[in-house]
Amino acid sequence: MLSINPEDISTGQLHGYLLGAVSPRPICFASTVDTEGNVNLAPYSFFNVFSAKPPIMIFSPARRVRDNTTKHTLENILNTKEVVINIVSHAMVQQMSLASTEYAQNVNEFVKAGFTEVASEKVKAPRVAEAPVQFECKVNEVVALGTEGGAGNLIIAEVIKLHINEVILDSEGKIDPLKIDTVARMGGNWYSRAKEGLFEVPKPLRTLGIGVDSLPIDVQNSTVLTGNNLGLLANVEQFPSEENINGFISSASETIQYVVASGSLEERHLAAQELIKDNNIEGAWSVLLAKGV
Repeated sequence: MLSINPEDISTGQLHGYLLGAVSPRPICFASTVDTEGNVNLAPYSFFNVFSAKPPIMIFSPARRVRDNTTKHTLENILNTKEVVINIVSHAMVQQMSLASTEYAQNVNEFVKAGFTEVASEKVKAPRVAEAPVQFECKVNEVVALGTEGGAGNLIIAEVIKLHINEVILDSEGKIDPLKIDTVARMGGNWYSRAKEGLFEVPKPLRTLGIGVDSLPIDVQNSTVLTGNNLGLLANVEQFPSEENINGFISSASETIQYVVASGSLEERHLAAQELIKDNNIEGAWSVLLAKGV
């Protein structure tokens, strides 16, 4: 048995042990606005529901370990006392992960991650249309748990309006766990899918992903590529070079070469989707960007 005093190890190492052990953790996908109306969207896995009357949810945006700075979500909440908590399903997990990239204050993660804003009814922050359940909340209290990097800030949020996509309900009007298909955080890159178990999502780049808004229009509007596909494609720092594209295509299968040379747009997207399934994102981009003969 390994016994450890928290003060004897680094904050980063302790953080890893805590997140690896206390899991799976539900995800609070929080949308907020600042005092000038700029929208922010970010996920937090220090989250759960704690009361039904009043309906209380609590999540905690921790101070960054590396430089002891605070998150935009916390700063916005301290100013507005409002938040929307959006529930994350498997169908949107890659886009959610992309939204966790630390874009600048005035960058809208809805746009970068390819989500749809829906106006809330009682708070200023928008809801995520793709989320199966959305909770509009007023913030009753913010409890700072410390002043050093890694310290949490408990956001005690009271639900004042909830919105449920009816497709996740069963015949009795209850939420069906298979239909809602939620995901939860484990340690490191690992997640858990409620109806299937473990899977891995690579953490967003330390450098900024290009974002869904930077994808070619035909890719953004694809009838083949899913939101998760777009999230993975958008989590690259830059497009592959023409040399890399040509190198991939020249060594690819005859099927891929045919699709690039004379296939339809739908066939290209299907071929790219198969490469994404194999975690070959650069190959997928090569198929999408290669010039036909």
